[in-house]
Amino acid sequence: MPTGVAIRDAREQLFDAAERVLLRDGPSALTSRAVTMEAGCAKGVLHRHFADFDAFLAELVRDRIARIDGQAAALRNSAGTGTVADNLTGALTGLFGSVAVAIVGLVTSRDDLRARLRQATPTGIPVLTEATAMIASYLTAERELGRIAADADVDTLAPTLIGAGHMLFADRKGAPPHGGAVRKVVTAVIAGVVQEPLR
Repeated sequence: MPTGVAIRDAREQLFDAAERVLLRDGPSALTSRAVTMEAGCAKGVLHRHFADFDAFLAELVRDRIARIDGQAAALRNSAGTGTVADNLTGALTGLFGSVAVAIVGLVTSRDDLRARLRQATPTGIPVLTEATAMIASYLTAERELGRIAADADVDTLAPTLIGAGHMLFADRKGAPPHGGAVRKVVTAVIAGVVQEPLR
């Protein structure tokens, strides 16, 4: 490995490499050596930017959680447009069609990582907790617009949708579910509260 060559956006390069290893080989294969080999850089690059490998993993998860914040804003802004079922189907597919399922596997398989993440996410499972908040915020907005029932229990609907979505996408080796399968779950969950035709 050549030395003295500057790597642009080393953190993002390392995060992207970690995602590729995670998606291809699973959480148990994610080591500092695997990440730096995948990134095509010397092992010292990772340790130059992060105190240790657990610190790197914690930052990777936090970075991916921050992306959920962007998705949450876009989803909340979609309230009142399209259909509730289509908006939720798109949100779940976008969330779980990404690296989120693999990140959840990583978090649940590493005690030290989970302990570090507890500082920002004291309860629940990081990524799933933020995703649930995203769905709850959207459903609240739709409830305020009258597109779901005024007595809809958003705090139950949101984790139900996230849990069901996670289960659909959890098979890392199989093909991802098609949009129709995701929509079928969504429409079943919201059937009792939606105030518009489900189509």
